Amino acid sequence: MTLLSPRQTPTTAPAATASSPRSRSGRQSRRRSEPTPAVRSLISDLDLARPRKRAIYFTVLTLTTVLFAAAFLFPLYWMATAALETPAQFAAATPTLIPRSVHPEAYSQAWSQMDIAHFFLNTAYYAVGGWFVQIAVDVSSAYALSKLRPVFGKAVFAGMLASLMLPSAALLVPAYLTVANLPILHISLLNSPWGLWLPGAANAFNIYVLKRFFDQIPGELLDAAQIDGASRLQVLLRVVLPLSRPVLAVISIFAVIGIWKDFLWPLLVLQDPDKQTLAVALHRLSLSSSQIPVTEMIAGLAIAAAPMIVLFLFFQRHILGGLSAGAVKG
Repeated sequence: MTLLSPRQTPTTAPAATASSPRSRSGRQSRRRSEPTPAVRSLISDLDLARPRKRAIYFTVLTLTTVLFAAAFLFPLYWMATAALETPAQFAAATPTLIPRSVHPEAYSQAWSQMDIAHFFLNTAYYAVGGWFVQIAVDVSSAYALSKLRPVFGKAVFAGMLASLMLPSAALLVPAYLTVANLPILHISLLNSPWGLWLPGAANAFNIYVLKRFFDQIPGELLDAAQIDGASRLQVLLRVVLPLSRPVLAVISIFAVIGIWKDFLWPLLVLQDPDKQTLAVALHRLSLSSSQIPVTEMIAGLAIAAAPMIVLFLFFQRHILGGLSAGAVKG
């Protein structure tokens, strides 16, 4: 055993202590590398730390949120509660926010007397079929424009985007003439589901959203699938579509809601009363029958709007997430 003199020190590796400059610099570098929380307002954290400015900020934010929510929710509330009143109470000179008496039988009477179940099934059938046709056409078009790069593809895509600048009312007459006498085949698609499905199959907005998403899929991934022996159709079905679930959910929701709430085009195409959608049937019944009370008609409108409201509330996160998917590279 050897003793160390006071001048000698152990030859061990220097360890970084908590008070050493190296450890302090390491902690500072780690703090710089840590992601800072995202600021979700135009007001700085320094201003929010002051009680007076923070109170003003949250007061303005609360009032703005309440006003916008009331502007969107009040028509729905009025429609749902107006059907609970009697026709005399509904036609009173002084309206009330809360019904004086509740009569929920207006909903059941509207369901039975106006045969809403039949037109409800018609609308659901048109919505599902239109969704399938739109997905098939829009996905194929966007995949071709994004990955296959056909000749004059950019010109075709520019023409699709240019069609978004035209008002839909300007296309009603040529679209109706085309559906009434289909070129080459010379058949009429009036009173047929294809009269609703085919004109809206190539949706320019859906193709634009899908193409932007497909552009973000790495080409190396598709090349690897083709090297393994997959055809272009198999690459689309087995590689591209599974990666595109978020944006496909958004396109599906938009397609179903668009067909469900459409009124003018089904009014022109579906002239047979038994084949009409719910919106067109309610409009026809309101004009042709004077025996239906106004509260029952409003109850029918509430029933027609309820499925799409529930669908939007249930899938609102998917809508926002799907629209932002693929917007940022990396």
